[in-house]
Amino acid sequence: MSSKSYDVAIVGLGAIGSSCAYQLSRRGLHVIGLDRFRPPHSQGSSHGFSRAIRMAYFEDPAYVPLLRRAYGAWRQLERDSGLCLLRQTGVLMLGSPESSVVAGSVASAREHGLAYELLDSREVARRFPPLCPESETVGLYEETGGLLAPEAAVEAQLKLAHTHGAELRFDEPIEEWKELPGRQGFEVMTGRGRYTAEQLVLAAGAWSPDLLPEAAGALRVSRQVLFWVRPTQREEAFRASEFPIWVWAPAKGPIFYGFPSATDTGPGVKLGIHTPGELVSADSVDRAVSPLDLLALRECLSGRIRWLEAAPSASSVCLYTNTPDGHFALGRHPHLPMLILATGFSGHGFKFAPWVGEAVAELILNGQTRPSIEIFDPGRPALLSL
Repeated sequence: MSSKSYDVAIVGLGAIGSSCAYQLSRRGLHVIGLDRFRPPHSQGSSHGFSRAIRMAYFEDPAYVPLLRRAYGAWRQLERDSGLCLLRQTGVLMLGSPESSVVAGSVASAREHGLAYELLDSREVARRFPPLCPESETVGLYEETGGLLAPEAAVEAQLKLAHTHGAELRFDEPIEEWKELPGRQGFEVMTGRGRYTAEQLVLAAGAWSPDLLPEAAGALRVSRQVLFWVRPTQREEAFRASEFPIWVWAPAKGPIFYGFPSATDTGPGVKLGIHTPGELVSADSVDRAVSPLDLLALRECLSGRIRWLEAAPSASSVCLYTNTPDGHFALGRHPHLPMLILATGFSGHGFKFAPWVGEAVAELILNGQTRPSIEIFDPGRPALLSL
């Protein structure tokens, strides 16, 4: 069994882990990255042809400075890879003026001086004909919002990491990891070898609770379902050049969302429901889409979106790794200072991925990040089980 030593070992090479591998290796560190699958793959959270990025962040205004960094990091990744990974489509946040989605977005925009338009229901329907909002619904339109390419981004970051000398090992599940005596680093064991590293980054997404048993109470994995539905008419009205990404918070029922159609984003309009979801284990989750899954989507769409087929053309299951407060678990472990956690992104982390790699690199090389990531501290009260 082989045994090698590295500056940093990264467990998990999805959107976050691949970003860490790229950013650390390009700064000259000797890096190994390990993944139980062969990314990009469809078993975790970084798949489905499209993800959204937006600035007027309804979840918390504190994310806006980080989003500014994330936008810049995406454009840098595009330059480094030669790929188009961020396509500006606009983002539309729908709900009552008092809804969390609209009120929170307005609050973030005002606090940080972001440009936006506030549309009444008639203007929403006029500009985006597939949408049929109720009279009390308003829409916050953010022109700079856009569509990200998850699989292409993961692949690009892995290729760049390899170019910079990172050793990437796929189809190699972690059997065990442990801290070495005297805090001299970590040993990671797989069926193929033993690897030692001065510092360890756990970016295992939905497999994080398995690797951090003490975090099982703070990191909860949930099942989420994505659908693609083809238009029945007016296909041009759903295209990315005409139709934004949208997030809708109805007066009753869960938040749901949709993406415009494009040749490289799946067979039709992508739709999903943003809910806590059913709690599952990453290794045993039911990946078959049930009639109840489809019924839940139809209830969201009924009377609100028109010109779509009744039956989906495709579907997929993905996983959220949730924290109790919805903020990431990003930073040094409270009891193992050479262990960095990059997990618990709670269904809204992909847009930050290139910046997260930069932040982890800053933390390892400089001991701190700018801007601060204190809000994500793994030792905060919401994650006390760590």
